[in-house]
Amino acid sequence: MATETAGRRAERSAAGHAPAGAAAARPMRADARRNYERLLAEARTAFTEHGTDTSLEDIARRAGVGIGTLYRHFPNRTALMGAVFQGEVEALLGYARELADAPQPCTALVDWLRTLITHASTYRGLSRALMTASADESSGMARCSVPLGEAGAALLARAQRAGAVRRDVSIGDLMQLTNGIALAAEESPDDPQLADRLLTLTLRGLKAEAAGTARTGA
Repeated sequence: MATETAGRRAERSAAGHAPAGAAAARPMRADARRNYERLLAEARTAFTEHGTDTSLEDIARRAGVGIGTLYRHFPNRTALMGAVFQGEVEALLGYARELADAPQPCTALVDWLRTLITHASTYRGLSRALMTASADESSGMARCSVPLGEAGAALLARAQRAGAVRRDVSIGDLMQLTNGIALAAEESPDDPQLADRLLTLTLRGLKAEAAGTARTGA
């Protein structure tokens, strides 16, 4: 399945992810690199188990470093979240490239949006952070949301050129909708089908007048 393929890429990308900002411009000392990787690993575990609002002090403690070391690598919570989510971003970008030549452009867009929702639901609080980042390019999450928006825009434009999606639909609106769906699903853990139902409802508003249900993938 598409989500499984993207998930496997995420694990490989996360393992080799390099730090952002100034630290990425110069080689890190071996001890600094170990601290960075331990912090990322512990943050990923903590965010998965407890959500993105988990204590940064606890993440530093679990990584065996002081809070000052954490802040030297990640100046704020959103910077740490962006680094943790980078593996998923690379997987989603790779999947978008795979779908660029899919025979049914609208189905490709829908498949990518479904996978985006799945990844945004990985960590409780991530979808909210992505929604905020879309309006703040200085956010530590912007380096995740901006390339995702560009990848989604290419898939959307292709579906619009095929006449399957209304011309007035924007990728910004779609990104906010998918993050909103992920957030709603996050708040309703006992209803695993909620996200797909909400996405299906959304798709009904995307269709061009002449496009049939089969073309939307809904």
